[in-house]
Amino acid sequence: MLNSYDIMETIKMIEEEHLDIRTITMGISLRDCCGEDIHRVADKIYDKITRTAERLVEVGVQLEAEYGIPIIHKRVSVTPIALLADACTSADVTVLAKALDRAAETVGINFIGGYSALVHKGMTRGDRNLIDSIAEALTETQCVCSSVNVATTRAGINMDAVARMGEIVKDAAYRTRDRDSIACAKLVVFSNATEDNPFMAGAFHGVGEGESVINVGVSGPGVVQKAIQRAGDCDLAQLAEIVKRTAFKITRMGQLAAKEASKRLGVPFGIVDLSLAPTPAVGDSVAHILEEMGLESVGAHGTTAALALLNDAVKKGGVMAAAHVGGLSGAFIPVSEDAGMIDAVRAGALSMDKLEAMTAVCSVGLDMIAIPGDTPADVISGIIADEISIGVVNNKTTAVRVIPAYGKSVGDEVCYGGLLGSAPIMKINTNSPAKFISRKGRIPAPIHSQKN
Repeated sequence: MLNSYDIMETIKMIEEEHLDIRTITMGISLRDCCGEDIHRVADKIYDKITRTAERLVEVGVQLEAEYGIPIIHKRVSVTPIALLADACTSADVTVLAKALDRAAETVGINFIGGYSALVHKGMTRGDRNLIDSIAEALTETQCVCSSVNVATTRAGINMDAVARMGEIVKDAAYRTRDRDSIACAKLVVFSNATEDNPFMAGAFHGVGEGESVINVGVSGPGVVQKAIQRAGDCDLAQLAEIVKRTAFKITRMGQLAAKEASKRLGVPFGIVDLSLAPTPAVGDSVAHILEEMGLESVGAHGTTAALALLNDAVKKGGVMAAAHVGGLSGAFIPVSEDAGMIDAVRAGALSMDKLEAMTAVCSVGLDMIAIPGDTPADVISGIIADEISIGVVNNKTTAVRVIPAYGKSVGDEVCYGGLLGSAPIMKINTNSPAKFISRKGRIPAPIHSQKN
């Protein structure tokens, strides 16, 4: 039962503490759109998305008005397009990216994810064609997001794919050099990618999913920060309990929105992703939560421990609040999208190495990090390999979304506006891993992957 206190508390969270539904994402299967003629496939993709997601934005707006809950983005994720590319005789897969973009524009969504390939063990012809097209596709579209899964704990790491993705990131940066290399902000490289992630740029509709589904991502870093602030000088066990209770309340709101959207759209409810996803707005920062816990600045020694506590407590609280929890779920640490992270980088308190350490205990990985534009492809591949190995060994999802900002160096900044924010160019280690990366092949799966 809801009482007046619960209602007033939720209103305060929304009005003063940046509580929102970050995204309602509709997953759509495109497996029935396969065919040899790529232009016919493109037409079928456009028709199915526009038919299935026709009312997605309308329903999102209705829920905002009726419940007073901000729903920031309405999005679509689709079957990894490389699976469709396998059947097409044409190698020019950008035709399919443009069909996705047209469909996104027609239904009025913010982003569409699924220009993706799953190559953790090897590549098919369709995988290669899609990967080779990513830079061009992201340059020539507005809403399309791309992801490539290059490793799993079970399969190990496909270093052929890792090496190629370093080159693709460089190409995407160059092609959008007049826009601060923004194409790279729509491209993520994964290990252990999840099939039900509602967040971009890594969302895709997994092959184990049904015909369509509604997944919701909630967010409330400001709510958690204020709860910790009100708690004062409590011990760490009490602090964890406060975060758990707050995450429970945030996730209940997400469950409500997901169920209602599911019912009104006639699409099954999938999962609630209870990640704390920050924005550049003041008061909506994961970094500021960590500082409220007692750090002088995020990046200080103790940051990884504080983040581990936060991530675990968020998961424990959220799991109790939703019928199905999925996606990534935890705490995101994207540099450009978090005001506190941006400030810490500018002050020299947060380094690339510290961010990498933090990814061992939180959701996703090295996210929205701007690096010098002259960074060689092999160094980018090395960054990817290091981060992906954390995911493989720890049996968790990790990812890399770095932006080698063309023509910029340490001390400069990139600025995208909106949720993508802005970021100082971070200093990185430029000692070359070229010989290691050029060995290619596959790094074997860790011994603990043998569980059958």
